[in-house]
Amino acid sequence: MYDIVKMLHSYWAYLVLLVLIIATVNALIKTFGDKEYEATDFRKSLFTLIVSHIQLLIGLILYFVSPRFELWSELGGGVMGNSLARLYLVEHPFVNIVAVTLITIGYSKHKKKLTSKAKLKTIAVFYSIALALFLSRIPWSSWLG
Repeated sequence: MYDIVKMLHSYWAYLVLLVLIIATVNALIKTFGDKEYEATDFRKSLFTLIVSHIQLLIGLILYFVSPRFELWSELGGGVMGNSLARLYLVEHPFVNIVAVTLITIGYSKHKKKLTSKAKLKTIAVFYSIALALFLSRIPWSSWLG
Protein backbone atom coordinates (compact mmCIF):
# COMPACT_ATOMS: atom_id res chain seq x y z
CA MET A 1 0.00 0.00 0.00
CA TYR A 2 2.82 2.37 0.88
CA ASP A 3 4.37 2.18 -2.59
CA ILE A 4 1.06 2.89 -4.32
CA VAL A 5 0.25 5.86 -2.11
CA LYS A 6 3.80 7.21 -2.49
CA MET A 7 3.62 6.94 -6.28
CA LEU A 8 0.18 8.59 -6.33
CA HIS A 9 1.41 11.40 -4.07
CA SER A 10 4.46 11.99 -6.27
CA TYR A 11 2.59 12.01 -9.58
CA TRP A 12 -0.34 14.03 -8.26
CA ALA A 13 2.20 16.66 -7.14
CA TYR A 14 3.01 17.36 -10.81
CA LEU A 15 -0.67 18.13 -11.43
CA VAL A 16 -0.86 20.33 -8.33
CA LEU A 17 2.20 22.32 -9.37
CA LEU A 18 0.95 22.67 -12.93
CA VAL A 19 -2.50 23.97 -12.03
CA LEU A 20 -1.13 26.16 -9.24
CA ILE A 21 1.39 27.73 -11.61
CA ILE A 22 -1.34 28.27 -14.23
CA ALA A 23 -3.73 29.86 -11.71
CA THR A 24 -1.00 32.02 -10.17
CA VAL A 25 0.50 33.25 -13.43
CA ASN A 26 -2.98 33.88 -14.82
CA ALA A 27 -3.95 35.95 -11.77
CA LEU A 28 -0.65 37.89 -11.82
CA ILE A 29 -0.90 38.69 -15.54
CA LYS A 30 -4.52 39.79 -15.23
CA THR A 31 -3.84 41.80 -12.07
CA PHE A 32 -0.96 43.74 -13.58
CA GLY A 33 -2.70 44.00 -16.96
CA ASP A 34 -5.94 45.43 -15.50
CA LYS A 35 -7.96 42.63 -17.08
CA GLU A 36 -11.42 41.55 -16.06
CA TYR A 37 -12.15 38.56 -13.85
CA GLU A 38 -13.91 35.88 -15.88
CA ALA A 39 -15.57 32.51 -15.34
CA THR A 40 -12.39 30.75 -16.49
CA ASP A 41 -10.47 32.48 -13.69
CA PHE A 42 -12.97 31.12 -11.20
CA ARG A 43 -12.57 27.60 -12.65
CA LYS A 44 -8.77 27.77 -12.56
CA SER A 45 -8.73 28.84 -8.92
CA LEU A 46 -11.38 26.25 -7.99
CA PHE A 47 -9.55 23.43 -9.77
CA THR A 48 -6.36 24.45 -7.96
CA LEU A 49 -8.21 24.32 -4.65
CA ILE A 50 -9.60 20.86 -5.41
CA VAL A 51 -6.38 19.21 -6.60
CA SER A 52 -4.38 20.70 -3.71
CA HIS A 53 -6.88 19.33 -1.18
CA ILE A 54 -6.74 15.90 -2.81
CA GLN A 55 -2.93 16.07 -2.61
CA LEU A 56 -3.18 16.97 1.07
CA LEU A 57 -5.39 13.94 1.75
CA ILE A 58 -3.03 11.64 -0.17
CA GLY A 59 -0.10 13.15 1.72
CA LEU A 60 -1.73 12.59 5.10
CA ILE A 61 -2.39 8.95 4.25
CA LEU A 62 1.21 8.59 3.05
CA TYR A 63 2.52 10.21 6.23
CA PHE A 64 0.91 7.61 8.47
CA VAL A 65 1.61 4.52 6.32
CA SER A 66 5.22 5.51 5.61
CA PRO A 67 8.03 3.53 7.23
CA ARG A 68 9.55 6.92 8.09
CA PHE A 69 6.70 7.49 10.54
CA GLU A 70 8.29 4.87 12.80
CA LEU A 71 11.25 7.22 13.28
CA TRP A 72 9.10 9.16 15.74
CA SER A 73 9.13 6.21 18.12
CA GLU A 74 12.75 5.30 17.39
CA LEU A 75 14.29 8.78 17.56
CA GLY A 76 11.66 10.78 19.42
CA GLY A 77 12.90 14.37 19.57
CA GLY A 78 16.01 13.21 17.71
CA VAL A 79 13.99 13.55 14.51
CA MET A 80 14.77 17.26 14.67
CA GLY A 81 18.50 16.52 14.68
CA ASN A 82 18.31 14.39 11.55
CA SER A 83 17.88 16.71 8.54
CA LEU A 84 16.31 14.10 6.24
CA ALA A 85 13.89 12.83 8.89
CA ARG A 86 13.02 16.42 9.83
CA LEU A 87 12.28 17.25 6.17
CA TYR A 88 9.92 14.30 5.68
CA LEU A 89 8.29 14.21 9.10
CA VAL A 90 8.09 17.88 10.05
CA GLU A 91 9.01 20.48 7.43
CA HIS A 92 7.39 19.01 4.31
CA PRO A 93 4.04 18.21 5.95
CA PHE A 94 3.85 21.42 8.00
CA VAL A 95 4.80 23.84 5.22
CA ASN A 96 2.54 22.13 2.69
CA ILE A 97 -0.42 22.18 5.08
CA VAL A 98 0.20 25.92 5.46
CA ALA A 99 0.35 26.26 1.65
CA VAL A 100 -2.97 24.43 1.17
CA THR A 101 -4.45 26.58 3.92
CA LEU A 102 -3.33 29.71 2.06
CA ILE A 103 -4.90 28.44 -1.16
CA THR A 104 -8.13 27.81 0.74
CA ILE A 105 -8.08 31.25 2.37
CA GLY A 106 -7.25 32.97 -0.93
CA TYR A 107 -10.02 31.14 -2.74
CA SER A 108 -12.57 31.96 -0.02
CA LYS A 109 -11.55 35.62 0.23
CA HIS A 110 -11.56 36.18 -3.53
CA LYS A 111 -15.20 35.07 -3.76
CA LYS A 112 -16.22 37.86 -1.37
CA LYS A 113 -14.51 40.61 -3.37
CA LEU A 114 -16.70 42.73 -5.61
CA THR A 115 -14.30 43.99 -8.27
CA SER A 116 -12.21 42.09 -10.81
CA LYS A 117 -8.99 43.69 -9.63
CA ALA A 118 -9.62 42.76 -5.99
CA LYS A 119 -10.56 39.18 -6.89
CA LEU A 120 -7.50 38.66 -9.07
CA LYS A 121 -5.14 40.36 -6.63
CA THR A 122 -6.33 38.13 -3.78
CA ILE A 123 -5.76 34.99 -5.82
CA ALA A 124 -2.38 36.28 -7.03
CA VAL A 125 -1.12 37.02 -3.53
CA PHE A 126 -2.32 33.90 -1.72
CA TYR A 127 -1.55 31.46 -4.53
CA SER A 128 1.92 32.98 -5.11
CA ILE A 129 2.85 32.52 -1.46
CA ALA A 130 1.47 28.96 -1.53
CA LEU A 131 3.50 28.20 -4.67
CA ALA A 132 6.68 29.50 -3.06
CA LEU A 133 6.02 27.38 0.02
CA PHE A 134 5.37 24.24 -2.06
CA LEU A 135 8.54 24.74 -4.05
CA SER A 136 10.60 25.32 -0.90
CA ARG A 137 9.71 21.97 0.72
CA ILE A 138 9.65 19.53 -2.19
CA PRO A 139 12.24 16.82 -1.52
CA TRP A 140 13.85 17.45 -4.90
CA SER A 141 16.55 14.79 -4.59
CA SER A 142 14.05 11.94 -4.26
CA TRP A 143 11.29 13.50 -6.38
CA LEU A 144 13.34 14.02 -9.51
CA GLY A 145 15.77 11.15 -8.91
